[in-house]
Amino acid sequence: MSAHRAGYVAVIGRPNVGKSTLINAVMGRKISIVTAKPQTTRHRILAVHTTPAVQIIFVDTPGLHHKAGKAMNRLMNRAAASAFADADLILFMSDATRWTQEDEAALRRLDSCRAPIIALLNKVDKINPKEKLLEALVQMSERREFAEIVPVSAAKGDNLDKLMAMLPRFLPESPPLFPDDMHTDRSKEFYAAEIIREKLTLLLHQELPYGLTVQIEKYVEAEKNVTINAIIWVERDSQKGMVVGKNGGVLKKVGRAARLDLREQLQCPVHLELWVKVKSNWADNEKDLQSLGYDAP
Repeated sequence: MSAHRAGYVAVIGRPNVGKSTLINAVMGRKISIVTAKPQTTRHRILAVHTTPAVQIIFVDTPGLHHKAGKAMNRLMNRAAASAFADADLILFMSDATRWTQEDEAALRRLDSCRAPIIALLNKVDKINPKEKLLEALVQMSERREFAEIVPVSAAKGDNLDKLMAMLPRFLPESPPLFPDDMHTDRSKEFYAAEIIREKLTLLLHQELPYGLTVQIEKYVEAEKNVTINAIIWVERDSQKGMVVGKNGGVLKKVGRAARLDLREQLQCPVHLELWVKVKSNWADNEKDLQSLGYDAP
């Protein structure tokens, strides 16, 4: 009988390449929020996948930013860097349909990494004709030496079974590192804040999603329902008006969408109240970022 294995698998890549979609797909549940906008993932989030033979601890990371202008971008880069420094295995994810300067910069960040690296070519379902996939695989193999190169579609689930079967051999022999029933290291309050931010990001346009964050003031679980009070922090008064919307219309839409999602996830009625407040330049102030729950590795 083979020994139990357990270890950390960091998912690394440029912003908006599909890292959170991959982790949600292999976990079979929503661990990280997903939108089409870059910078959706701002935190280092653990997703714990447990079977009798192996425990794979996926580390979802913010996308590595080539130009880290604000304190929040620098903090996100540090969160990603700390994840791959501690990992037993790295999944380096890129878009099979295009290679960018940001991909190149993210890959260069792994030059000093001692853990084995598997290259994931994501979004292969969008490659047409299929001969182009072989070309993309060859190009990836020329960029550096990888332990494996695996074409996948995180959104469609293509080849994820093959990937999951491959991972245990790269992990050390170890008893489980977390309880069997644990799926993530993040609290319900954190998850509620992320769901609200996801709905804001989906509804709002241009730069505004990057200038707001969500803080849970109250999270109370009763016998038959959950009550959540949350503050949406923005950087300027003009942004507050955009988040609230005409006659409160935007805020009502966000509240309704978040409440429905949370009700489905928590399997009980949710009472949600939202307020919008201004905290000037919070995204470029490390003290503010830490007070709002951002990690500072």
